[in-house]
Amino acid sequence: MKKLFVASLILSLCGAVGAAEPTAQQSKMKTCNADATGKKGDERKAFMKQCLSADAAAPAPKVTQQDKMKKCNADATGKKGDERKGFMKECLSNK
Repeated sequence: MKKLFVASLILSLCGAVGAAEPTAQQSKMKTCNADATGKKGDERKAFMKQCLSADAAAPAPKVTQQDKMKKCNADATGKKGDERKGFMKECLSNK
Protein backbone atom coordinates (compact mmCIF):
# COMPACT_ATOMS: atom_id res chain seq x y z
CA MET A 1 0.00 0.00 0.00
CA LYS A 2 2.85 2.32 0.87
CA LYS A 3 4.50 1.65 -2.52
CA LEU A 4 1.25 2.45 -4.30
CA PHE A 5 0.99 5.75 -2.43
CA VAL A 6 4.58 6.70 -3.30
CA ALA A 7 4.08 5.73 -6.94
CA SER A 8 0.90 7.80 -7.24
CA LEU A 9 2.62 10.73 -5.54
CA ILE A 10 5.51 10.57 -8.02
CA LEU A 11 3.15 10.37 -10.98
CA SER A 12 1.10 13.31 -9.76
CA LEU A 13 4.26 15.40 -9.26
CA CYS A 14 5.49 14.51 -12.76
CA GLY A 15 2.14 15.56 -14.19
CA ALA A 16 2.28 18.87 -12.33
CA VAL A 17 5.79 19.58 -13.58
CA GLY A 18 4.85 18.72 -17.17
CA ALA A 19 1.81 20.98 -17.00
CA ALA A 20 3.85 23.94 -15.75
CA GLU A 21 5.41 24.72 -19.13
CA PRO A 22 3.02 25.25 -22.04
CA THR A 23 3.72 23.54 -25.32
CA ALA A 24 4.36 25.52 -28.49
CA GLN A 25 0.79 24.81 -29.62
CA GLN A 26 -0.61 26.07 -26.29
CA SER A 27 1.44 29.25 -26.57
CA LYS A 28 0.24 29.74 -30.14
CA MET A 29 -3.38 29.23 -29.03
CA LYS A 30 -2.96 31.83 -26.29
CA THR A 31 -1.50 34.36 -28.73
CA CYS A 32 -4.19 33.72 -31.35
CA ASN A 33 -6.94 34.03 -28.72
CA ALA A 34 -5.54 37.38 -27.61
CA ASP A 35 -5.34 38.59 -31.22
CA ALA A 36 -8.92 37.47 -31.88
CA THR A 37 -10.36 39.79 -29.23
CA GLY A 38 -13.45 41.52 -30.59
CA LYS A 39 -14.09 39.01 -33.37
CA LYS A 40 -17.21 36.86 -33.16
CA GLY A 41 -18.86 33.97 -34.96
CA ASP A 42 -17.61 33.01 -38.40
CA GLU A 43 -15.11 35.87 -38.46
CA ARG A 44 -13.44 34.58 -35.27
CA LYS A 45 -13.56 30.98 -36.47
CA ALA A 46 -11.86 31.90 -39.76
CA PHE A 47 -9.28 34.04 -37.98
CA MET A 48 -8.43 31.29 -35.48
CA LYS A 49 -8.12 28.70 -38.26
CA GLN A 50 -5.74 30.93 -40.20
CA CYS A 51 -3.78 31.99 -37.10
CA LEU A 52 -3.30 28.47 -35.75
CA SER A 53 -2.32 27.05 -39.14
CA ALA A 54 0.20 29.82 -39.84
CA ASP A 55 3.81 28.71 -39.72
CA ALA A 56 5.64 30.20 -36.73
CA ALA A 57 8.70 30.78 -38.89
CA ALA A 58 6.77 32.60 -41.60
CA PRO A 59 8.59 35.67 -42.88
CA ALA A 60 7.45 39.08 -41.75
CA PRO A 61 5.13 40.87 -44.17
CA LYS A 62 6.95 42.90 -46.79
CA VAL A 63 7.05 46.61 -46.07
CA THR A 64 5.81 48.58 -49.07
CA GLN A 65 7.49 51.75 -50.30
CA GLN A 66 4.40 53.69 -49.24
CA ASP A 67 4.64 52.31 -45.67
CA LYS A 68 8.33 53.16 -45.59
CA MET A 69 7.60 56.71 -46.80
CA LYS A 70 4.98 57.21 -44.06
CA LYS A 71 7.38 56.03 -41.36
CA CYS A 72 10.28 58.10 -42.64
CA ASN A 73 8.09 61.21 -42.90
CA ALA A 74 6.94 60.73 -39.32
CA ASP A 75 10.52 60.23 -38.13
CA ALA A 76 11.71 63.33 -40.04
CA THR A 77 9.40 65.64 -38.10
CA GLY A 78 11.33 68.74 -37.08
CA LYS A 79 14.07 68.39 -39.69
CA LYS A 80 14.30 70.94 -42.51
CA GLY A 81 16.26 71.59 -45.67
CA ASP A 82 19.38 69.56 -46.37
CA GLU A 83 19.13 67.79 -43.00
CA ARG A 84 15.67 66.46 -43.88
CA LYS A 85 16.70 65.59 -47.43
CA GLY A 86 19.70 63.59 -46.21
CA PHE A 87 17.66 61.88 -43.52
CA MET A 88 14.91 60.89 -45.97
CA LYS A 89 17.43 59.55 -48.49
CA GLU A 90 19.06 57.35 -45.87
CA CYS A 91 15.78 56.29 -44.28
CA LEU A 92 14.17 55.28 -47.56
CA SER A 93 17.24 53.34 -48.69
CA ASN A 94 17.32 51.23 -45.50
CA LYS A 95 15.67 47.83 -45.73
